[in-house]
Amino acid sequence: MDRKNDMGEALLARYRKSIWRPFMSAVKEYRLISAGDRIAVCVSGGKDSALLALCMRELRRRSPFDFELRFICMDPGYAPENRAQIEENCRRLGIDAEFFETDVFEAVEAMDCNPCFMCARMRRGYLYRRAQKLGCNKIALGHHFDDAVETLLMSMLYAGQLRGMRPRLRSESVPGMELIRPLYKVRESEIIAWQDENALSFLACSCRRAQAACIRPDGSSDSKRLEMKHLIRQLDRLHPDASRNIFRSAHNAVLDSLNGWKQGGEEHSLLEEFE
Repeated sequence: MDRKNDMGEALLARYRKSIWRPFMSAVKEYRLISAGDRIAVCVSGGKDSALLALCMRELRRRSPFDFELRFICMDPGYAPENRAQIEENCRRLGIDAEFFETDVFEAVEAMDCNPCFMCARMRRGYLYRRAQKLGCNKIALGHHFDDAVETLLMSMLYAGQLRGMRPRLRSESVPGMELIRPLYKVRESEIIAWQDENALSFLACSCRRAQAACIRPDGSSDSKRLEMKHLIRQLDRLHPDASRNIFRSAHNAVLDSLNGWKQGGEEHSLLEEFE
């Protein structure tokens, strides 16, 4: 076995139940990949996108149908040591990533609005355009089960909406492009276990404003996502199925029990039943 495939073989041998099966379950249930797809797998420097790249590579090696992968890494303004760490991790994983530079960190640093929201939005725009330039019809991101649960809770608590994170959606800005999330059913705890067992070190977030965020003793934080992680841990201690049920709720919305909803940009109300 050559070193390039060591990590992939070990993943299937040791994490077949906790990572590979949930990954494959999401790919199949949500029909994320089709024959002839050309997918840009986005490597951000974190643990989630690294595992995604490894899973996608192993799926490509074992798939009964043909599809293409391009591994891309956007450099938003990394410090040289952080860029070097990403490159070393890609070498260890056997991922041939293509790097391209942007000025996202510099642009976000000058903004007064929510930096994480704007950073994510700008990153995605660059990734869509890069994927389009490479002739891809899909981009794959490393969002996982916990991200989906946290997003749903954040929308309820801070935006007054029932708004989830879909495993598959069409781009509104790039016609013909889709975004897929193949790790949608994989728990973050399993990704951390995989990372630790392989003695891998990844970037959390290289943005100075995000690095300053932390959980305070009262559970609050400048990062709402960190607050959600803290809250979900508390809920799971009280009720072991809490996060699983929150995740399932995004698949089981009972519209005729709600007062209002939006579909296709159009607002609907319970009053429609009485008119």
